[in-house]
Amino acid sequence: MSRPIARGDASMPAPEVAWFAALCDDDYRWLGVPDPGLRSTFEHCADITTAADRLGFDRILLPSGYDLGIDSVAFAGGVATLAERIRLLVAVRCGELWPPQLARQLATLDEVLWRSGQGSRLDVNIISSDLPGAPLPSEPRYERTREVMSILRTLLSGQPVEHHGAFYDLELEPPRIAREMAERRGGQAPEVQFGGLSPAARDGAAQQADVYLRWPDTEGGVQELVEDMAARATAHGRRLRFGYRVHVVVRETEAEARHAAAELVSKLEPADGDAIRHRSLDARSAGVARQSELRDRADADGFVEDHLWTGIGRARSGCGAAIVGDPDQVVGKLRAYQALGIDSFILSGYPHREECELVARYVLPALRG
Repeated sequence: MSRPIARGDASMPAPEVAWFAALCDDDYRWLGVPDPGLRSTFEHCADITTAADRLGFDRILLPSGYDLGIDSVAFAGGVATLAERIRLLVAVRCGELWPPQLARQLATLDEVLWRSGQGSRLDVNIISSDLPGAPLPSEPRYERTREVMSILRTLLSGQPVEHHGAFYDLELEPPRIAREMAERRGGQAPEVQFGGLSPAARDGAAQQADVYLRWPDTEGGVQELVEDMAARATAHGRRLRFGYRVHVVVRETEAEARHAAAELVSKLEPADGDAIRHRSLDARSAGVARQSELRDRADADGFVEDHLWTGIGRARSGCGAAIVGDPDQVVGKLRAYQALGIDSFILSGYPHREECELVARYVLPALRG
């Protein structure tokens, strides 16, 4: 007999729930074992995106890496005409792109995605990346990121830019497409999501982001960070919303879920895991260091607290933990984070197309109440 879906909780509002399109060569049946059928091609990633659209997810994150996979902005332009209702959260590596041209690209995407009665379906995930081949120390890199976010938000709001900073010195009008899309959106730019754990990253988010996005952590760690970021935003006269990016392994029983998690890393060689973790340009960030710290604190099975499994980070540079359990346990864990101030979740799982179906079956209905 199939297990029923998890129970809903009418006392809490429904959070926004997004899925993850594996654009960065990050889809596996067994971590560390490449599968040509799961490679980041337009066809495979579009299949994940349209499945998430059909299954009722609110958003899909289109990630971005320099050396890894395929380009997020170009992919978004191709998949925009296939996605019927889902919002695209397009990751952009701001160290690699000229802000006025990026604003023009994003405004064009917004126009392609626009549907009568649905409005704008574009959001932006800012990544504080280096320019490939020209790395910067953390503080100036985040200063550049703050400038990029300020310029983008101004142009995508349809307003002229007068910006004189350490990295950009600009006085210019927004491109025509940005003005027109801003008029449709009532003068508001698309939502900007941004994350990072260093002091410079936190200050940048407090000043410029709409949503502060964080990777997995213990419930205590989440509470501490939400409180810190809320205080930083208040100091700038702003209010942040909070997003949580985490993997999921959900099965009908806890035993089945834990078995599936163990199976996922059963063929992973330590050297292969090290190579995967270090090939990212962001492998030395404070956020990545925190994911390593969680693994170091975990028990022999990789759990750092109830249902939070860090084994997935053995072969991942970034988001390195998964919520593992039966439907009630997974939903209960997500609700616990929501009670700490999390407004939205970006979920993923391996293989991404298959786990998308399982999360839609077992988790989404309960989160929607």
